[in-house]
Amino acid sequence: MTSDANEDDRTVIRPLRADEAKTQAGGPPPAHDAMAGNLPVGTRLGEFEITALIGEGGFGIVYLAHDHSLQRRVALKEYMPSSLAARAGGSQVQVKSARHRDTFEAGLKSFINEARLLASFDHPSLVKVYRFWEANGTAYMVMPFLEGTTLKDVLKALDRRPDEAWLRSLLGPLTEALLVIHGAQCYHRDIAPDNVMLLPSVNRWLLLDFGAARRVIGDMTQALTVILKPGYAPVEQYAEIPGMKQGAWTDVYALAAVVYFAITGRTPPPSVGRLLNDTYVPLVECAAGRYSAGFLAAIDHALAVRPEARTQSIGELRQALGLAHVTFDVYSTQPLPVGIELPERAQGLAAPPITPTALRPPLPASPSSPPVPPPAAVAASMLAQEGPVPRAASPAAARGAGALVGAGAAAVLLGALGFGAYKLLAPAPRPPAPAVAAAPPLTSAPAAPTAEPAPAPTPAPATPPAAFDVGHEFERVLEGQASGYNVQLRTNRQSYRIGKDELRFSVLAARAGYLYVFVYGADKTLTQLYPNANSGPVRVVPGQMLTLPRGSQEYWLAADPPGPEEVLVMVSPLKRDLGALHPRQEGFVTVYPTGAAAAAQASVGGAAPALAGRVVCPASGACDASYGAALAKVEIVR
Repeated sequence: MTSDANEDDRTVIRPLRADEAKTQAGGPPPAHDAMAGNLPVGTRLGEFEITALIGEGGFGIVYLAHDHSLQRRVALKEYMPSSLAARAGGSQVQVKSARHRDTFEAGLKSFINEARLLASFDHPSLVKVYRFWEANGTAYMVMPFLEGTTLKDVLKALDRRPDEAWLRSLLGPLTEALLVIHGAQCYHRDIAPDNVMLLPSVNRWLLLDFGAARRVIGDMTQALTVILKPGYAPVEQYAEIPGMKQGAWTDVYALAAVVYFAITGRTPPPSVGRLLNDTYVPLVECAAGRYSAGFLAAIDHALAVRPEARTQSIGELRQALGLAHVTFDVYSTQPLPVGIELPERAQGLAAPPITPTALRPPLPASPSSPPVPPPAAVAASMLAQEGPVPRAASPAAARGAGALVGAGAAAVLLGALGFGAYKLLAPAPRPPAPAVAAAPPLTSAPAAPTAEPAPAPTPAPATPPAAFDVGHEFERVLEGQASGYNVQLRTNRQSYRIGKDELRFSVLAARAGYLYVFVYGADKTLTQLYPNANSGPVRVVPGQMLTLPRGSQEYWLAADPPGPEEVLVMVSPLKRDLGALHPRQEGFVTVYPTGAAAAAQASVGGAAPALAGRVVCPASGACDASYGAALAKVEIVR
């Protein structure tokens, strides 16, 4: 079994040939090879017209297509396992033999389930599925057409090993993406350097080629060469050995193996061989001095050969790597290797590196990485999955905390949710905040008289209050906002029936910024809904309505106790650090102490409201500490 053999069975994505590029420019299409099995250029599938062949493998074909409905280029993937089926004329796909039908149908079902899941995910490091459908005896999925280069090729182009800061910038968005798919009980099970792509035009890493149908067919035919990459595949993927089930720890191993390869230039020894004679050389020995000891130890632990001895979840891996409190910008990652040349049309579009916050340990200064040649243009590839759940709050904890329940997968019954169930907030009745309108009409909270950005808050001596009054703190946040934001908040209802109604809300602002959403309920629990461990930072675009939650992967369902509920939103041009209030993680949301427990921290910002936190100023340039805010009040009822 070799890695090369495995790659030959995968869907291979290649650059467009000269004749295909000519076709894109309006020239005649290349001659079609009827024996190849792919659909000819010009074929119409609904609103999609095939314009080129850009990828093919043992289990699927990928086309470049034109979407006549939305006037855009897309990547269209067709389920086509060449060992099991053939083109029967026109677009029709037919199983070669009756003995292959069960295997073909199992792969088809997996392909469709894969597409359905991918369509529901919403993370910048996961490729989005626009559409999927069954037709012609097979199935199709449509995704964005993207250009980039694989991590495997990026590493090849380097003449020395990447430093720790660069590896962290890679691991941040990839682990966030894995948290999303694991939250829907899906595993990737094929993480390797050739399944990670860099999009240089937006400075973003993507996780690719989940390959669900390929794995199902491989399982049914016992073709392990099709589904495993030695060095990256943990031992539990070779066979269902008692006590060695697959889970989040399976992706942990593969991701750690990718880091090991990046650091050493070789893969770890194959995991099956390690069971009998473990020749693995720990990174704390072979890479000592070039990376921090903690970073190397975290990767070594994630590469323990036996699953039970290994890091158990992506969340635990992020904790060990010091990424637990780090959220990466949803539009870009940190930084490209120094010297990389971007495509001409992308010059000036790459986002600047994210300034480390107080919650993030400063990254060590690193030598410049060597130049990397321009990435080859390649079409974004395919996907699939299955996976586990980040560690959730216990049912007992969930029952004791608030007026809304957050759930991971809307299609799953409460109590068996993809992300787990979490109770959220609650306030005691208070006089309404002055001049603040109630939802659902679009409401705008009063603004401060000045339009100039406020200076960065300076801590000032203050007498801590006897208790942290969240209602009063919400009012202080509203009073401390700057003019010009015109933040408007609208909820989908004014009252929510326990166990029946879901909270959805829309935010509109005149200025761009990061969104912070807090909810305070009848049991006096203060919870930060956004950003959370699954969403990452959420951005507001000026003049564009943002509706949350997005997609079907989470929802907020009304729950006991009944009573008034307040929703506060803030829009800040810079990220804000609320760590001084000593919040805690419960599942994927953040919960803040209230009452006497929070009194000592309530004066952390001096005259500024504590809940506004400290603005995270950039290393250079102006530090805009201003923000906008709005408040809505709703009722939880039986």
